[in-house]
Amino acid sequence: MIERLYKRYIHDLNIAFDSLLDNKMKTFLTGLGIIFGVAAVISMLAVGRGAKQEILEQIKLVGVNNIVVLPVVEAREKLGNSNNGSSEGSNNPEEKRKYSPGLTLDDMKTIQELIPTVKRISPEIAINSFVTSGGLREAAKILGVSRSYFDIYNLKLEMGEVFNVYQEENGIPVCIIGSNIRAKFFNKVNPINQYIKFGNVWLKVIGVIEKSTVSLTGFENAGINVFNDNIYVPVKTILLRFQNRALINTRTFAGQSDNFPEMARSVTPKQNTEGNYHQLDRIIVQVFESGQLSSTAEVLSRMMNRRHMQVKDYEITIPEMLLKQEQRTKDIFNIVLGAIASIALVVGGIGIMNIMFASVMERIKEIGTRMAIGAKKTDIVVQFLAEAVLISVTGGLIGVIFGIILAEAIEKIFDIRTIVTLSSVMIAFIVSASVGIIFGYSPAKRASEKDPIESLRYE
Repeated sequence: MIERLYKRYIHDLNIAFDSLLDNKMKTFLTGLGIIFGVAAVISMLAVGRGAKQEILEQIKLVGVNNIVVLPVVEAREKLGNSNNGSSEGSNNPEEKRKYSPGLTLDDMKTIQELIPTVKRISPEIAINSFVTSGGLREAAKILGVSRSYFDIYNLKLEMGEVFNVYQEENGIPVCIIGSNIRAKFFNKVNPINQYIKFGNVWLKVIGVIEKSTVSLTGFENAGINVFNDNIYVPVKTILLRFQNRALINTRTFAGQSDNFPEMARSVTPKQNTEGNYHQLDRIIVQVFESGQLSSTAEVLSRMMNRRHMQVKDYEITIPEMLLKQEQRTKDIFNIVLGAIASIALVVGGIGIMNIMFASVMERIKEIGTRMAIGAKKTDIVVQFLAEAVLISVTGGLIGVIFGIILAEAIEKIFDIRTIVTLSSVMIAFIVSASVGIIFGYSPAKRASEKDPIESLRYE
C-alpha cells in the first residue's frame, strides 16, 4: 500500500516537473517573488542577529551596571562670565561660593565611601602624546586609572599583571599596554619588563591586555575607549609625572584645601589645561545590580551637586542604557525590515496563485482528458498543487543561496555585522514551501472541480 502511494505521488511529481520545464520562462517569473522574498528574509534576519550580537558584546565590554561621570568645562566659564557681568569684584559670598573645583579624586573617594550600592569605582585621566620605543615613534593615548578599572570593563590580561597597591598609591612609572601597542613596538619580543617612553617619561611594561574585536564607534563620549590602542598607568602616576589640572585651582580654593588630594598641592608638573580645570576626565562607578542604576545615579547627582557648589560642570551617563536604547531602536528597525521581507513572500505567493489560475484556464482540455481516462479529483489537486510546491521550494532553495550572498555583501559593503543562522534559513525555507501549499491549493481545487465533458469541449 505504502509503495503504491509512493509510486503514485512520485508519478504526479514527475508530471508536475515536466509541465514546469515545458514553460521555463513562466516558471522562472513565477518563482522570482519567492526567490526575492526568501533572500530578503534571510538577509534581514542576519542583519538583526548581527546587530543584537554586537550590542550584547558592547554591553559586556563597557562593563555591566556602570555609571560614568563626565566633566563639563563650559559650565564654570559661563558662571564666571555671569558673575563678572552682574557685579565685577562683588563681595557677595554666595557668588564666590558657586565656584566648582571640578571633577577630582576626592569626588571619587567620597562616592566610594558614602554610596553603599557602589561595587567598584575608578578614575580616568586621558592624555594624547607620542610613544617611543626601539627607535619607533607612534601617536597613542595614555590613561591614568585604578586597579578596579580592569574589572569594571572586563579587561583580561594576555600576559603580566595589573598594578599592585604600592605602585598605585605611590605613582610608580609602570604601565599595561593594549594589543595594538604591543604589535607595533614588541612584535618580536616579550614586552613584560621592557620600557616604553610616553612623552618624556619611561614606563615599565608589566602587562598586556587581550585583543578586543568589538566595535565601539560613537560611544567614546560615554566612557568607552578603544582598549587595544591605549596605555594604562596608575592615576597617581599621571598626576605626579604628566599633568595635574587641579593645581590651577589651588589658589582659588586656598581656604578649602581639604577638597583636594595632597598630591594636587605638592607637585608641579607641566600643565596642559586648555580651559579644562577638571583633575579627572571621568569617574566610572559600577553598582551591584542593574536595578540600582537609576537610584544610584540620582543619589550621585545630588551628591555631586553639593560638592560642586551647585555648579553643573559634570554630567552623569549610563552607557548600558544607551546601548540598550540603541538595541531597542535596531529591534524596531529589524521588525520593519522583516515585515517588508515577509510582504515580499506574500506577494510571491499571490504571484504563484495567479499563474496557477492562468495555468488551469490554459490546460482545461488536459484536465478533461485526464479525468475522462480515470483520474480522480484528488489526482488533479495533487498535480497542480505539486507544481505550486515545486516552484516555491525551488525558489526557496535559490532564495536561500541569494540570501546568504546578500548578507555577506551587506557586511562587506556597508560594514554592518551580519550573522546567518540555520534557524533563519529553515524559517525562510519552510515559509516558502508553505506559501506554495497555501496559495497553490485554491487553483488546484478549482481545476479538480471542472466537468470532464465541458473541459473536453472547451475551445
